[in-house]
Amino acid sequence: MAFFSFFLLSTFFLLAQQTEVKYLSGTGSDNTVQWQFMCTGGMSANKWTTIAVPSCWELQGFGKYDYGLAKDSVRGKEKGLYKYEFTVPVNWKNKTVNLCFEGVMTDADVKVNGQSAGEIHQGAFYAFKYNVSSLLRFDGKNLLEVTVAKHSANQSVNEAERKADFWIFGGIFRPVFLEALPQTHIDYIAIDAKASGNFLAEVRTGSGNKISVQLYDAKGAKFGNITTANVTGDKTFIASPFSLPKLWSTEFPNLYKAVFTLYKNGKAVHVVEKKFGFRTIQVKPHDGIYVNGVKVKFKGVNRHSFWPTTGRTTSKALSITDVQLMKDMNMNAVRMSHYPPDEHFLDVCDSLGLYVLNELAGWHGHYDIPTGSKLVKEMIEHDVNHPCIVLWDNGNEGGHNFELDHLFANNDIQKRTVIHPWQDFNGFDTQHYREYNYGIGNYEAGHNIVMPTEFLHGWFDGGHGAGLEDYWEKMWSNPLSAGGFLWDLADEGVVRHDLKDSIDTDKFHGADGIVGPFHEKEGSYFAIKEIWSPVHFERKEITDDFDGTFNVENRFHFTNLSQCKFLWRLKSLQNTSLKEISGTAKSPNVLPKQNAVLQISLPNTWKAYDVLYVSAFGVDNKEIFTWSFPILKPSCVAKRFLQRTSKASRPTIQLQDSAFVIGSSGVSLRIHQRTGLLLDVKNAKGDIPFKNGPIVQEAVNNFSSFTQRYEGDTLVIASSFDRKKSYNTLQWKIYPSGIVQMIVRYFPSNYFTWFDGVNFSFPESQIKGVDYMGNGPYRVWKNRLKGNQFGIWRKEYNNTETAESWDYPEFKGYYSSFYQCRFVTTSQPFTVYTDNEDLFLRLFTPAPKTDQWHNYEPLFPSGDISFMQGIPSIGSKTQRAETTGPMGGKNIFYDYEKDSTRALQITLYFDFRNQ
Repeated sequence: MAFFSFFLLSTFFLLAQQTEVKYLSGTGSDNTVQWQFMCTGGMSANKWTTIAVPSCWELQGFGKYDYGLAKDSVRGKEKGLYKYEFTVPVNWKNKTVNLCFEGVMTDADVKVNGQSAGEIHQGAFYAFKYNVSSLLRFDGKNLLEVTVAKHSANQSVNEAERKADFWIFGGIFRPVFLEALPQTHIDYIAIDAKASGNFLAEVRTGSGNKISVQLYDAKGAKFGNITTANVTGDKTFIASPFSLPKLWSTEFPNLYKAVFTLYKNGKAVHVVEKKFGFRTIQVKPHDGIYVNGVKVKFKGVNRHSFWPTTGRTTSKALSITDVQLMKDMNMNAVRMSHYPPDEHFLDVCDSLGLYVLNELAGWHGHYDIPTGSKLVKEMIEHDVNHPCIVLWDNGNEGGHNFELDHLFANNDIQKRTVIHPWQDFNGFDTQHYREYNYGIGNYEAGHNIVMPTEFLHGWFDGGHGAGLEDYWEKMWSNPLSAGGFLWDLADEGVVRHDLKDSIDTDKFHGADGIVGPFHEKEGSYFAIKEIWSPVHFERKEITDDFDGTFNVENRFHFTNLSQCKFLWRLKSLQNTSLKEISGTAKSPNVLPKQNAVLQISLPNTWKAYDVLYVSAFGVDNKEIFTWSFPILKPSCVAKRFLQRTSKASRPTIQLQDSAFVIGSSGVSLRIHQRTGLLLDVKNAKGDIPFKNGPIVQEAVNNFSSFTQRYEGDTLVIASSFDRKKSYNTLQWKIYPSGIVQMIVRYFPSNYFTWFDGVNFSFPESQIKGVDYMGNGPYRVWKNRLKGNQFGIWRKEYNNTETAESWDYPEFKGYYSSFYQCRFVTTSQPFTVYTDNEDLFLRLFTPAPKTDQWHNYEPLFPSGDISFMQGIPSIGSKTQRAETTGPMGGKNIFYDYEKDSTRALQITLYFDFRNQ
C-alpha cells in the first residue's frame, strides 16, 4: 500500500502543471527588450522612441542625472512613458495570469489594454504583481502601458529613497514578466529549515485538498520521504524532520530543493520548486550571532546594485562577479545598502556562500506606516527563503520607522532579528564610524553585541584597508563583537553620455569603493584579503636557522585546516639560472579558532634563494592568500652589487664655486661645500637630473664643517658632529668604480613625526617607470601595510588619482620594504640600493586633497623621490588618520641628548654610471 501511494504521488507530480513564465522585458542588463518610450524631461525629452527594458533611462540617454544629495534631485517632475505590445498563449485563457515587476523607479501606474491593472505602486526596489487575467486578450495583441514617475507622489517614499547618498535613477530597471498558474494553485511558500533537520513550510493556496513536499539534494537525489498535509484554509503548514542534512553556511553553502505539489480531488494540479538551506540563525543577547550553533564574526562590506553603464540594472553575471570579488577578499558577509537587491544576487549568495543583511530602504528619512507596511511585506515575501539572509535592516542612519519593526517577525516564518543600522537597538550596537580609541573603548565596556554596519568609510585611497588591521584584531578578540561592514564595495561612477562618456562619481560622493566602477582593484583590496584571511600567519622572520615552521591560527568558523591546501615556492629574484622550486606542505589538523604549526620541508639549498612564498587554498580550491618571506636582507643585495663593480682609478676632487667637483669612472658629481647637498650628476651620456638632497624631512639640515679624505682609493666627504649645532651628519663615499654611497644620521625634530627620511629632486616629466625590489605592486600607508608581496616589480609611470582615474596600481606614493630601484627615465636610468631594512621608497606626490573636516589629507614630504624610515597614515571621509587606530598615529622617536650612537641612519648606494 505504501509503495502504491508513493507511485500515485509520483504520477500526480508528473501530471501537475508548473508555473509558466513569459518575459516581456529582458532578464537583466545583458539581455534586454526594446519597448516604446518617451521621457518628459531632461535629455531627449518629449519624443517617442525606444528604450531597452530593463534599464535606468539616464544610462540610455534620457532625463537628468541626479545624485541624491543634490538640492534639486527631488524637485523634478520627470516621468517615463512605456508601451509594449505582447501576445499570450491561447492555452492560458483558463489560467490565473499575473503581471510581475521586479523593480520600478519609483511610482508605477500600470495599464493593460487601456485598463488599470491596479493601484499605483510606490517604492523603487520591491517586486510587485497584478492579476491581469480578466484584462488580457487571448486572440490577438495586448498593450501594456506603464507610466513611471522618477520621484514619488508619496513624500515618505522620496524621504526614504530619493534623498539618499547615492545616484537616483528612473525607469523599469528590473525584469517584467507574466506568470501563468492553474486556477487551483500555490500562491506562496515560506520555508524554515533548521540545522536540527526540522523542516517547516507555510503554503498559501486559494483552494485544493492536499499538499506534498519532496526534498532533493544538490545532486538531484531524493532526500527523505514525501511529506503530505491537508489544506487548511488559505494557509497550510507542512512539517517534517530530516536526518543529518548537510548544513548551509558561507564556508559550506549546501543547498536543497523542495518540490511542493498541490492536489485537488486526488489530482496533482500545481507543482512549485524552491531552493533552501538547512541552517539555524540565533542571536544570543549580550553574546553574539550563532550560525548552526557556532558564534560567527562578519567580515562584511556594503554593496550597491550598480554598474557604470547600466546604473541599478544588473545581471546574474554581475552578481556572480560581485560575490566572487567579496569571497576573494575573504569576506563572508554583505549588507544590502540601502535597499533589497536583485533576486539573482541573493541566489548567488546562497550558492557561493555569503551572509546577507537585507535592508528596507531608508536614509535619514523613512516610509510612512501604510507604505512601509506594504513594502516590508513585499520584501520579505519575495526574499524569505534565501538561507543567506541572516538579519533584516529597518532603514539606515535615522531612516527607521519604529512602527514597522513588528512587521518583520509577523511576515517572516524564520523570525529573523531586525536591526537599525547606526543605532544601539534590539541588543545590537551598530553605530557607524566610531574613532578607534572611543569606539573600541566603548565597545569593550558595553554589553550589547557590537556590529557596526558601517565602519572605515573608504574615500579615494583612504579607509577600507587603512586602519582595518587595528580594528579587526580588536573585533576578533572581543567576545561581544560580531564583526562589521566596510563602506563600500565599488566606486559609483556613472558613464555620462552627456559628458562624452566620461565617468562621473559626483566628485567625492561616489568615490568610496574598494574597487573602481568597472571593478578595478585598489591597494586596499589586497590588504583586506590578507587581514581577513581565515588562515592567519604569525609574524615570521626567516633567519639562517629557519626550520620550515610557521605558527598559524585557524580563523574559519566551520573549516578544519586539514581541509585546506598549502603550497610553497622558493624563488631567486636576481639569479635567473637558479630554477624555482615548489612543493606542498601537509595541512595541519586544527579546528576553528585553534592554533597549529605548519611545517614546510625545504631542500638543503633553500638559503641560495631570495624569497619563500606560501599559498593557502580553501575547500573550494581558490587561493586564500599568498604570503612572502624574504630570505635575503637588503645588505646582501647591496653587497652583491658592490662585489660586481670593477676596480678603477682613485676619484678626483677639486673645489670650484663653493662645490666639491668629483670625477670617478665617467661619473661627475657636484656636492655643495657647505651644505653637503648633491647639486648635479653627469655621466658620459649627459645629465641625470637627480639632485638637491639629501633634505631631511621633519628634521634640520644642519650638516656642517665638511672635510675630505681618502680611505685607500675611496674618497670620503663627511660633515662633523656637534651635539648642539650640527648633530645631524652626512657622509659621501665615492668609490673608484663610480659608485656613490650616502650615509645620513639624523634626529627627528619632534617626538611625533609624520615623516622620517630624506628627499631628493627629480623632474616628474622625465620619469618613465621603475624596476624595484621590495613589496609590491601597490603603494602603502603606515596604517595599510598588508596585501603586497616581496619581489621585483616593474611599474610604468601613471598619473592615477585613486577613485578619480582607475589605472591601477597607482605609480605615485610610498612603497615598503625597499631593497633597490632602477629609475627608468626619458634620458638614462640610474639605480639606488640600500643597507637598511624597513626602508620606504616614495615616488612623487599625487594631487593634494582635503575636505571640510581635514580628515582625508594624503601627506607627502618635500622633493620628488624620498627614502623614508617613517611614513604617514591615511584618513578617510569620516576619520582623521590618527583616529583609525595605533597604526594611524605618528612615528615616535626622541633622544633629548642627541647621542650620535642613537641617531637614525639611512645608507644608500647610487649607481649613476652608463646602464
